[in-house]
This record gives sequence, C-alpha cells and structure tokens, in this order.
Amino acid sequence: MKNKKPNAELVWKQLEDHLAPRLRLSLIDRTVYAHLLRHSRLEGKLRLRFSIRWLARNLRLSTGPVRQAVRRLVAQGALRLVQRSKAGHVVEVRVPEEIRPEKLDGIESRSAVTVKEDGAGASAAINIEEADFLQNTTLRKAIHARERNQCFYCLRRTTSTVQCLDHVVPRVRSGCNSYRNLVSSCLECNSQKGEKAADDFLRRLYREGQLNAAELAARLRALEGLASGKLRPSLP
Repeated sequence: MKNKKPNAELVWKQLEDHLAPRLRLSLIDRTVYAHLLRHSRLEGKLRLRFSIRWLARNLRLSTGPVRQAVRRLVAQGALRLVQRSKAGHVVEVRVPEEIRPEKLDGIESRSAVTVKEDGAGASAAINIEEADFLQNTTLRKAIHARERNQCFYCLRRTTSTVQCLDHVVPRVRSGCNSYRNLVSSCLECNSQKGEKAADDFLRRLYREGQLNAAELAARLRALEGLASGKLRPSLP
C-alpha cells in the first residue's frame, strides 16, 4: 500500500460501480466508508485515528449504527483494524482496488443454496448473501433455528406464539432483510428495542439485570459475528 493520494474521481467510480454492489454495502456502510476515505487516503494518509463518537457526530448518526458499520467494513476488508482502545480506533482505509478479490467474490462462490418457496411445492436456488430472509417460511424458520429458539437479546426460550424476527439495524435506518441483520427475538424485546441500536439495547438489558456480564459480552461478540457473516443459518 503506497502512501500517495489516489485519484479521487476514479475511487468514487470504483466505489459506486463495483465495491458497493459487490459487497452489498448499506447506505450507512457507504457513508461511513466514504467519510473515512475522505479523511485518510484522499488526504495522503495511510492510517486514521478516530472515535466512534467523532464519526457519528460528523455524519449526524447515532453511535450504534456507526459502530456496526465499522465492524462490517472491517469484516469485509474495506478497513484494516490496526488498533482499538478506549481512545478510539486506528485503521487503514483501503481503496476499492486494494480490497482482496476473495473479499469480493469468495462469498458468492460459496453461497448457492436451494429452498422451497411458500405454497409452490417447487425448489429454487438462491444466493444466501442476497436472499431476503423475510420472503418465505423456510428462510424465516432458519433464523429461529439458528438461535435455537432463544431470544437473541434476553436469551429466554421462545415458542412460535411469542417469537418474531427483529432487524438488528432497524429498517428506518436502512437495515436489510439479510441473515446478517435478522435475529430471532421475543415479542417483548422486539417491542422494547424498537429503533434502538442493538448493542445499546443489550447494555440496557444488562443494567436492568436481565443479562449478566458474561452474557452481555457473549451477545456483543455475537453481534460482531452476525455482521461479519459468521452466523450463517442452516438451510435444507
């Protein structure tokens, strides 16, 4: 990685035409990436130190969605995390051409699955990374099964009468219906969380005594795994 200013026009074309659609970046992901790119590589800096609060304030967003976006960008290879501490993050922001090809193509080559469509009796091949997991019963059940019929947030056992799917990043904040953004939740947590950031809601449950310290830490790690695609549901 050379320490020089890239061609800004070319970088933006690569971002819009190739990187964003192939990594399926959400609007918040793209906004965070573009802002970090603007303050690092486009100014000739290899590394950037920043805090989530600074980034959220600049973008006029809440800290939860911004933190999740940074985690996703690290997992997808758009950012390389050099250091993380209470003082903030130190990252190397990669321009689109520097992101390894396997980060762009590896998911697609491993993600073809076959599911039966609702009421049709026929099977259809889908790409798990592009699938809308609210579209049919099979995909919805796969999310509940991944959580082993527990609420992702409070960890209570759930049944079909009290369980639902919750968007980790709310739909009003451009949250999608990907398996990376849907979790099985009890109706109570779904209602209480509302449009809150998932990590903030988990900390609230901890303060209220519904989670202990170990459970909170495990849930926060699960959020990271979810965003990075490590918690793939099993499909028939």
